[in-house]
Amino acid sequence: MLEWITNTINSLGYIGIAMLMFLENLFPPIPSELIMPLAGFTARATPEKLNVFGVFLAGLVGSTLGALVWYYPGKFVGERRLKDWADKYGKWLSVSSKDIDKAKRWFDRQGSRAVLIGRLVPGIRTLISVPAGISSMHLVPFLFYTTLGSAAWVGLLTYSGYALGSQYELVDKYLAPVSKIVIVTLVIAFVVWVVKRKQQNKRR
Repeated sequence: MLEWITNTINSLGYIGIAMLMFLENLFPPIPSELIMPLAGFTARATPEKLNVFGVFLAGLVGSTLGALVWYYPGKFVGERRLKDWADKYGKWLSVSSKDIDKAKRWFDRQGSRAVLIGRLVPGIRTLISVPAGISSMHLVPFLFYTTLGSAAWVGLLTYSGYALGSQYELVDKYLAPVSKIVIVTLVIAFVVWVVKRKQQNKRR
């Protein structure tokens, strides 16, 4: 995986970075946590070949376009058919109906801002476009929040790789446990929210 990502960036430059970040939205096993830090490091090591700002823009464009790929199936295919498809074929993309349910619950709780926040949460960021489409969220605000969230995520990863230099792989190493903590925290927050709602309903 690392060798393929490295060769793609070295041979295709900005186009390769955009392509990798686009594919990262389709195939979650391709990690943005490795793509963008490596691209940031490459910009630092070979400034005559890649500019760090250009790297950031390429990653942002690829990430935003990739988000659209999940938005339109949610909008036009529908939740039930999409979940059936995920259970039948999603194993090739590491996606299941449970993943779609998780993203939809997140969207239902947070509303439009879920797209912004969701693009920053590993495990949700790829699929947050699906409930946005299912809920018929307008394209303009969807693109606005998606671009904003993606910019923060891509910028963080790019700068981390640029700052760490040859130790860029540490980004993926340390983000992995952090990602798990974030997901556990979100689950706990959801449980607390459900308990509070039940208590409020009983009082009424």
